[in-house]
Amino acid sequence: MSVRGGAARSPAPSSRPLRSRLVRLAAFTTAAALLMAACDRGTTGPDGEAEPVTLTLLTHDSFDVSRQVVEAFEQEQGVELRILPVGDAGQLVNRAILSAGNPEGDVLFGLDNNLLATTLDAGVFTPYNSPRLDVVDDTVELDPEHHVTPIDHGEVCLNVDRAWFVERGIAPPEGLEQLVDPSYRDLTVVQNPATSTPGLAFLLATIAAFGEPGWERYWTQLRGNGVLVTDGWEGAYYGEFSGAGGGEGTRPIVVSYATSPVAEVVFAEQPLEEPPTGVVEASCFRQIEFAGILAGSPHEAQARVLIDFLLSRTFQEDIPLRMFVYPVVDDAELPEAFDEHAVVIEEPLELPAEQIAAGREGWVERWTELVLR
Repeated sequence: MSVRGGAARSPAPSSRPLRSRLVRLAAFTTAAALLMAACDRGTTGPDGEAEPVTLTLLTHDSFDVSRQVVEAFEQEQGVELRILPVGDAGQLVNRAILSAGNPEGDVLFGLDNNLLATTLDAGVFTPYNSPRLDVVDDTVELDPEHHVTPIDHGEVCLNVDRAWFVERGIAPPEGLEQLVDPSYRDLTVVQNPATSTPGLAFLLATIAAFGEPGWERYWTQLRGNGVLVTDGWEGAYYGEFSGAGGGEGTRPIVVSYATSPVAEVVFAEQPLEEPPTGVVEASCFRQIEFAGILAGSPHEAQARVLIDFLLSRTFQEDIPLRMFVYPVVDDAELPEAFDEHAVVIEEPLELPAEQIAAGREGWVERWTELVLR
């Protein structure tokens, strides 16, 4: 077993197609900051008339939506939307819990099912039953009291470098079990579940697949078979994975997402007929992202409208190519790239939110003992 920090070596620009998304996100965050500054100037305009209500959306750093979609919402509702990224999903939830009842914003977006039960127990949200839930798949509605609303879903999965396996005449793995076989020694890179959301999802996938204490035996075997651990997704995918659009890494198996192959096609510098990466469907763990109205918001009525907007076709059809997740509403159409290249996971691995809340801290601590110490 090897451990690497989060600072991966820098691949050549041609091997980093997904970084285009990061550039767009940086530009979007800058625009949000300018909007925040404008909103802070006061509540009345130069002519003395009241300015629009400013809604603050508290979210994670990976939030990405088209500027024209935000502007359409602002114009239609007569509000200004302040977007406040505060770190990864764990940091987002921690800040919301610490400020429960006196929130930093009006709506929170980015809480996932891995952190759901803990957040609900902290009394962070005000219930709201959006009329748009009528077109949401029941399987993603995990809170019957509607403190939170499902907005998108995706799956964390093992990805494989197709060309690496073809060139060596080796079959890629079909499931989690094969990763501990000696023929796959030193081929896999994963993320630390204590510092990475996909890393945590992959740990939960192994718990869902092997149960207690089977998952501990599995990770002990995986460590013995030379698994490499990085702090985060970028270091694994762009630093150690041999795929990723021609990356310099040497490991052909990586923990990433079911939609990573779609992103590779979308951001390829030269047109691709098929993605260079494949998905191990039996390894996938479902993640559902939620939004909720923060208890204590002074703009609850407008916050409800924002929840409705996050479930609108306009927003739902924008997010697949912005955040590479799936919409949750039945009436949204997927972009062509998803229709052609996305791998639809029919039976993802899952654990009840309550079980995750009860076991997560102990599981991560035990994983650290087994894999890193």
